[in-house]
Amino acid sequence: MEKKQIDDYEVGPIPSPRPLDRFGFAKQDVNSSPEGISRGKSKDEFEREERRVRKWRKMIGVGGSDWKQYVRRKPHVVKRRVRKGIPDCLRGLVWQLISGSRDLLLMNPGVYEQLVIYETSASELDIIRDISRTFPSHVFFQQRHGPGQRSLYNVLKAYSVYDRDVGYVQGMGFVAGLLLLYMSEEDAFWLLVALLKGAVHSPMEGLYMVKLPFEKLIHALRNFPEHAMDPDTLLPMAYSIKVAKRLEELKEEYEKRNGKALKSAESTVKQNHSEGFSS
Repeated sequence: MEKKQIDDYEVGPIPSPRPLDRFGFAKQDVNSSPEGISRGKSKDEFEREERRVRKWRKMIGVGGSDWKQYVRRKPHVVKRRVRKGIPDCLRGLVWQLISGSRDLLLMNPGVYEQLVIYETSASELDIIRDISRTFPSHVFFQQRHGPGQRSLYNVLKAYSVYDRDVGYVQGMGFVAGLLLLYMSEEDAFWLLVALLKGAVHSPMEGLYMVKLPFEKLIHALRNFPEHAMDPDTLLPMAYSIKVAKRLEELKEEYEKRNGKALKSAESTVKQNHSEGFSS
């Protein structure tokens, strides 16, 4: 089969360096006053963080070799530590272990490379169009057609081929982009599959089955000022609207279900009460 070229675009210039926060995002306002300077970690905080990392490393083992056994033996400890927060340096690996994406990768050797290199996606132009809108203030994605944008394109294209029922949906890049900040392309792809299609928990299954109405709003507002169309602001807002709507639906379902149960219980009590009087 003929090998398909992924991207022949010329790599753009490296953006001018700007002060970054600890996660790699460009700082909006730099204040040289004492109030504007981020306070570094104290010795106690640093030592406490190191202790947390050692506990997590012991729990997951080398490359995650002890993870499944530890989860079976002490699930309550795992749950407590996850709720306290996964150390930043271990998040990529732990996310893969919790989601089951590491197993998906091992069971499908060579599949990601096949999807990226040899397959064609109907969404390729849409993906290219949206790449520069994904975390534009992050140093990894700022260079036009640079390593970050190329990796993001590959992951999104591969997923659009792998799951043709969903394909590519605008906003998907923000999920994939976050994963790429913590792991390799192939790892990020299989974690995206685990999140959207399910491996263990499938927490986001169905999220993109119906395209977000917010997409149409974004296209309708193209002529608005650039600062008003900042995707770092708009896309999280879209998801918050979707989540709020779903919570409201769940609340209505709960009230409806419990309302019926309550009415049934009241009816039973009244019936028993009337029978007691008649006897």
